[in-house]
Amino acid sequence: MGAAPGTAGEGATGPHAGLVAVVTGASRGIGAGLAAYFAAQGMRLGLCARSAPARPDGVESMSAPVDVTDAEVVAAFAAAVVDRFGRIDLWVNNAGVLGPIGPLADADPDGLAAHVATNVLGVAYGTAAFARHVRSRPGGGTLVNLSSGAATSPYRGWAAYCASKAAVEMLTEVVGLEEEASGLAAYAVAPGVVDTDMQALVRATPGSSFPDVARFHRLHDEGRLASPAWVARWILEACVDPATRLRPAAGRGSVAWRVPDQRGPVP
Repeated sequence: MGAAPGTAGEGATGPHAGLVAVVTGASRGIGAGLAAYFAAQGMRLGLCARSAPARPDGVESMSAPVDVTDAEVVAAFAAAVVDRFGRIDLWVNNAGVLGPIGPLADADPDGLAAHVATNVLGVAYGTAAFARHVRSRPGGGTLVNLSSGAATSPYRGWAAYCASKAAVEMLTEVVGLEEEASGLAAYAVAPGVVDTDMQALVRATPGSSFPDVARFHRLHDEGRLASPAWVARWILEACVDPATRLRPAAGRGSVAWRVPDQRGPVP
């Protein structure tokens, strides 16, 4: 499916070359991996995070510091991307946090509020900004909200994270129904266990706070962590490419799906 990261970029002629993608939380982890892979496919990029992400070489891009918990700032960034590139074809709400980790009864209320502000409201604000843009012009668009297996599988110590990702999945489905007439295709994507700093943080969590940590040590030790490029490849194939993208079942507004486990290098 196109060239590997770093081999295409400017001059790429694949099916996604020239499309405009926004990625939130693009300064590291999955977000930075998405940006690199999308750039390799010749996509134009609007990248944001709490600090301005690095811009990939070889493609048109813009980068800005954005607090996703501020609806006005998110809307202004969306407008700036449209001013620069004329439109947005793909919006990926990737920005998110994991903590607080530990029993809910022991959680700091301010920490819980900050978690919800980022993982739920941040996704809601990005989704709303993109939905308004898609309404404003023809051609539809693709919304990808990064979810998690934790949206449907309970993990002790992850009450906030599990709840926020479950909220993201339902938010995505509702918006898919609301915006169907405008051509917005909505996806809640669980990327699987990806080799990022967040996974290193998970493995460093003591079992007293996160009793299920042994599972993540085992996946790491067995070499079963996916790369961010693998996730990016599947997002383009299953959510963006008209020939292969998944369609919601009748009466459902979105598609909630999990990226397959990685087998071999990214093609």
